[in-house]
Amino acid sequence: MTRPGSSADEEFPFYGGRVCLDLVATFGKRHSTAPIERLPDVAAVRRWLRAAGALPGQRDCPVDAGQRDSLIELREAIHRIVLAARAGRSLPADDLVTVNTASAGPEFVPSLPRGRGGRGVTWTSREPFASALTLLARDAIDLVATVPANRIKECEHPDCSRMFVDESQSGRRRWCSMRACGNHVKVTAHRRRSATTR
Repeated sequence: MTRPGSSADEEFPFYGGRVCLDLVATFGKRHSTAPIERLPDVAAVRRWLRAAGALPGQRDCPVDAGQRDSLIELREAIHRIVLAARAGRSLPADDLVTVNTASAGPEFVPSLPRGRGGRGVTWTSREPFASALTLLARDAIDLVATVPANRIKECEHPDCSRMFVDESQSGRRRWCSMRACGNHVKVTAHRRRSATTR
């Protein structure tokens, strides 16, 4: 599942190429002394789920504090599993339990509506939040199981920790987004060169 790229000033970055990596990116600047929590409350969780396309056919779903905690737990488990996969290490056992348990949850179910000649699909779930977790966990499982580890990268900008799938032909993509981090690095390098030539 993919999302189009987003601009740097949007609330949530969608540069990962996979919705599970976009979930991981909701905790930004992981390496810094001032990381950014983009899901500080249930309202932010609801906005992210809608923006990420994790609620197919649903405009919204109720979320409580415990469910937010479950999403954060899944996010961090996915992050650690992806890091381990990239490094060729064994996947952390506790995190596997978290992801595999979420993957076994309820699904969004497609059905054909009446009266439109079979056109369009209606997606429903009795537990939309749990179904969103299922979708996210399964995307993470598919990512780790099918994408070569050397194609799952972390942005090289020193202030960024976003991971992404490098789908470039050369396999040499360095930034989560050229419009965001790539452009910042180029501008900084240009200013340094200009300063040394004065």
